[in-house]
Amino acid sequence: MNSTRRQILRSPPVLISGSIILVLVLVAIFADQLMPYDPYKMNPRSAYGMPSGDFLLGNDDFGRDVLSRLILGSRISLGVSLVSVTVALSVGVLLGLLAGYYGGWTDTIIMRAMDVILSFPTIVLAISVIAFLGNSLLNVIWVIALLNVPRFARLVYTSTLSTKQNQYVEAAQSIGTSDARILLRAILPNIMAPIFVQIALSLGAAIIVESGLSFLGLGVPPPEPSWGTMVATARKIMGRQPNMVIWPSLALAITVLSFNILGNGLRDVFDPRLRQR
Repeated sequence: MNSTRRQILRSPPVLISGSIILVLVLVAIFADQLMPYDPYKMNPRSAYGMPSGDFLLGNDDFGRDVLSRLILGSRISLGVSLVSVTVALSVGVLLGLLAGYYGGWTDTIIMRAMDVILSFPTIVLAISVIAFLGNSLLNVIWVIALLNVPRFARLVYTSTLSTKQNQYVEAAQSIGTSDARILLRAILPNIMAPIFVQIALSLGAAIIVESGLSFLGLGVPPPEPSWGTMVATARKIMGRQPNMVIWPSLALAITVLSFNILGNGLRDVFDPRLRQR
């Protein structure tokens, strides 16, 4: 554990990306204190206003402060991503453990169900489910969680298959240790490294899906600010006022890139072969 911690502290990609993510999380947590104006207050006279001393990033089509909505949008994007990935993690880890440990029909039923979900293109499945259920914040969370469950399940499944062959698992079985205790105490702690990597990558992917759905009008319903919705609104006037597209797009790019770099950095730390290379 101490060795892994030292490797993480010595990894520039992990430190830089982790610092950026930490700043974004703090912005999301303290958004109410950081926003200079009410992000919902409309002022038609300031519609499509250019950046100025009062409104640093300008105004949107309803005269709302772009900076305030960008800050609040971080809370929505990160919040949706975190909750949906947490749900997917809980369900996916459980299914992967059961399928990998018991095998047989349990393996067949669970993993074939995961294959069915993975067989659909991500955005197509998301659009189909949202169109059926209706666009709301809760539905967006459930859809993104559904899309991420198979990724965690397959990862945990393959890791469990190899881990359950170890002697310490066989020793626990031989003395009559319950299956639940073996799964939670002997197997799960030893497969956490790839799970941490997948969490980081899934958080970035979840933000992309949420923003894509919001861009298409199927995500977080207005007037809640979402980076995807801000891009969709600004594309109509991007020719004469590109800053309205640039800022939410830049926020999306930095956030997703940071999570991806963090995931790749953690993978390098946890995998000795990649670290040596």
